[in-house]
Parts: sequence; structure tokens; C-alpha cells
Amino acid sequence: MPRSAWLAPLRPVLGLVLGLLLVLAPAPLALAAGEEPPIPAEAAASPPARPHSFVAEAVRRVGPAVVRIDTERTVRPAGLDPAFSDPLLRELFGDAPPSGRERGQGSGVVIDGQGLVLTNAHVVDGADRVEVTLADGRQLDGTVLGADPVTDLAVVQVAGSKAVVAAPLGDSEALEVGDWAIALGTPYGLERTVTLGIVSSLHRSIASLGFSDKRLELIQTDAAINPGNSGGPLINAAGEVIGINTLVRSGPGAGLGFAIPINLAKGVAQQLGRGDRVVHPYLGLQLVPLTARLARDNNADPNALLKLPERDGALVQRVLPASPAEKAGLRRGDLVVSAADQAVGDPATLLRLVEGSSIGEALPLRVLRGERELSLSIRPEALPQAG
Repeated sequence: MPRSAWLAPLRPVLGLVLGLLLVLAPAPLALAAGEEPPIPAEAAASPPARPHSFVAEAVRRVGPAVVRIDTERTVRPAGLDPAFSDPLLRELFGDAPPSGRERGQGSGVVIDGQGLVLTNAHVVDGADRVEVTLADGRQLDGTVLGADPVTDLAVVQVAGSKAVVAAPLGDSEALEVGDWAIALGTPYGLERTVTLGIVSSLHRSIASLGFSDKRLELIQTDAAINPGNSGGPLINAAGEVIGINTLVRSGPGAGLGFAIPINLAKGVAQQLGRGDRVVHPYLGLQLVPLTARLARDNNADPNALLKLPERDGALVQRVLPASPAEKAGLRRGDLVVSAADQAVGDPATLLRLVEGSSIGEALPLRVLRGERELSLSIRPEALPQAG
């Protein structure tokens, strides 16, 4: 049979199939000259890549509030009689050796729209001239409203501070070890310096760093903090101030930086900003940590001056004369194991409980004296000001 003969019956079916294919096939897109093809919906829905890191975004929030603080103070030669400051005496007896001018530099952070700057007390200590350089380059005179050496915090009022930018303040109690920590400031005079690290430790006692005249539990960080960073902010990944940089411990390898928690700094700044003195309760004790192991080693020594309770606590090394501790009957060698019904395992814990107590109100203590356990009541007084 010829091929045309057996294909004849199939022609209507083939025509129908070809027609359906032509209907279902997508029509070609007509593009104008130079026109780009459309982006598929899936590609258009995907977010674009972020051009900057979270660090840049955090610094963008706080950076405009970070300032440089330049100070000048008069330094008299050692042994100079203050009487030589009288011009008449200088004329009669001749000029005394000239006094010098000492310059210092640190950092700070604006904490409100009225131009209040939070910094370290040691940055402005003894300064008779303070100049604040804002992030936008303006140089303004500053006045120290108050300083608290015990917490190493100070507040400076910037003169003519219009359109200042205040930094957002965070919550230092919400921090966890391992959180991001970003330090801002002017180390070695290098303005707008940013360093990155993590929160290495929390509640680090400043007494363990050799500062017996301070009452602070610090944030420890491995973010680089150097001279000139003092008073500048330590911020979190969200761009909130979580601490005020205060000191650095350097040595072999990386240095360790420390910052004052912002929750403490906020309370102190409010008092200093009002011109109030920051009052700290005190007991009048010099304390050293004691552990059961150290007590056993002491008691095994035949030349030991006294037997110590073999427990952890805050050991009284000295009782200051006429202090609340002396009035309460505390003695050298007593071991404080509880205060305000909370266990005391070291001096830092006791100092924290004392700092949270009220002046003049009874603070219950539990003390071990030899083999006896005593319950004492002590009334904290205001910490005497130096000088």
C-alpha cells in the first residue's frame, strides 16, 4: 500500500495535536532595543546582600555621641611651699620655681540631649581646663559637674551644646559571657577608633586587679582598650552602650580590657549630674579572702598566730578605729560568712552587699570567731571622703 494511502486517515489527528502544541507553547517576549530581560520572581524575592557588617551598623548608632576629652592641670614642683602662690611674697623673696602645665586626654560619651558627657573620674581628676571635641569636629568647653573616685566615674557638662547626639544606653545585667563587645574611643590620640571582641567575663572584682580603694565589679573584654580609651563606651551588637571603658591590663600576649557596667554608671551619673555627692556605705574593715584549704595550711603551721575557721569567707585583717565595724565588736581574725542573710564566700561578695545596704540601718552579719559562731548587727556609715 502506498505510504500516502495509510497516512490519509491520521491527518486530522496530527493536525489537532499540532494545533494544541501551538496554543500551549509560551509566546516569545518582544524586547525593545537595549531592554534587559525581566528578573524571575524567585530572584526578585531574595534579599540583597548587606554591604556592611553588624559592627558598622552598631558604630553608626553610637559613633556620633563619642567625644574626645582634652584636659590641663597645674602641676607644682615637689616641695613647693603654697605660700609662694602669693604675688607679694614672690616679689619679696624672689620667684619660686615655675609651676608646670600637664595635659591629658581621654574619651567620653554623650548620654543626653542637654550635653551631659559620661567619662572616667581619672580622666578629669584635678583638671582646671576641660575641652570636649564632638564627633562632628566642634570643640567646646566642658565643666566637671562631679566625680566619684570610688566608682571612677565623672560627668562633664558641655557648654553651648546644641544639636548634640546622645548614645542609646543598654542593659548591662542582660549581658552574657561570649556576647559581642565593641570599644570606641581615642586611644593614643587616634580619634574614632573601633575595636571588636567579646565579653570575656562578668562581675570581675576590681580589688582582684589591685585597686583596694575602688568598689566595682567590671565587665572584662578582649576588645583592645588602650590609653586614651578611658571614658569611652563599650557597646553591644545592637549599638547600645553597655559599659564605660576604664582600664587595661597588658602583658605577654593580648591585653585585658575592663569596663564599668552601664547600669551602675547610669545611677552614679544621675547623682553627679544633679551636683550631688555619691555616698557609699562602709564598715571600716580590711578584708582578705579565706578558703578552707588556706585555713588548713595555716592551722598546720606551729608558728601560726591564730587558728582560722576552715571555711570560705571574708577574713577580717584589720578593723579601723572608730569605724562601724569597731562599734559592732568585730575583731581581727573574724571570718564573715553571711551578711543580710546571704552567704559570703569572699570579700567581693561582702562589699557588694554593703554597697547595696542603707546608711544607718542595721545590717546583720554572721561571723565565725575561733570555734564560736556569732550574730552581729552593724550600721554602715558614709564612706569618708579622701583628703
